[in-house]
Amino acid sequence: MRELLQAGCPGRMEAVGTAGVARPVWSHSCTLDDLVAPFGIDPVVAERLETGAGWARRWTATWKTAGADVICPVQGLAGVPALASVPVRGFTWRTGQRHRPGLQFLLATGRMHGFESLAERRLLLALDFTGGVEEVLSQPFRLRFTTADGAEDHTPDFLVLLPGTAVLIDVRPAHLIKEKDAVKFAAADRAAAAAGWRYTVATGWRRQVLTGLDALSARRRRMTDQLGLQSELMELVHECPRRFGHGSTAVSRGTHTSVDHDPPDCESPSESQA
Repeated sequence: MRELLQAGCPGRMEAVGTAGVARPVWSHSCTLDDLVAPFGIDPVVAERLETGAGWARRWTATWKTAGADVICPVQGLAGVPALASVPVRGFTWRTGQRHRPGLQFLLATGRMHGFESLAERRLLLALDFTGGVEEVLSQPFRLRFTTADGAEDHTPDFLVLLPGTAVLIDVRPAHLIKEKDAVKFAAADRAAAAAGWRYTVATGWRRQVLTGLDALSARRRRMTDQLGLQSELMELVHECPRRFGHGSTAVSRGTHTSVDHDPPDCESPSESQA
């Protein structure tokens, strides 16, 4: 694969097709298949899932709304008003946790979306470069399915709504996928198929995709003050210079009023430039 970005053409990337020939991938019309490393559902693993008549009625999906939980059979997934739902699992931040959750802004939707790891954040960034994205739902529903060993649960990472269809997505680096994960992915694949959706597992990225997305992402939208912090920061430094760390901490905690009158935090211009 040649270099992802072509000189003089910042909106184009390249991917290698099945014939081994590089082809252009334009940032406004590429698909996840152009960006994500392929992952296949193992047929042997899929055989562990329940396949008897009526399985799509027995498997269920639990959605969460502002009022109550909504449980529907998998065969009715496509008819659920997904836009009325909220994530079935909350996003938490605590000291010492091994994963890194957060919020990522998408130009395609004009709002922030939750993620639970840096791998999921990269997936959200990539979705801004795929055509036709109408909405992205994080932790959309909890799937209850049956295997040869009994009932199990799985919460897919994202549901991407496209014109007339959707893509259900899980994100897991290839080296972290265990046998139990593969079973859950096979169940999610079957549930998505029953709803007429596609399913994919983002286990990694094609060569140089992340480099290309990083270079292109800074230009995909105007750099606006999404959280409205500029006026607070300007007010904070109005009386005297302050270290950036002090200001950002004060604003993030909503304590700029008290910190603004904290004499030790003020510095002379020479100190602030040191």
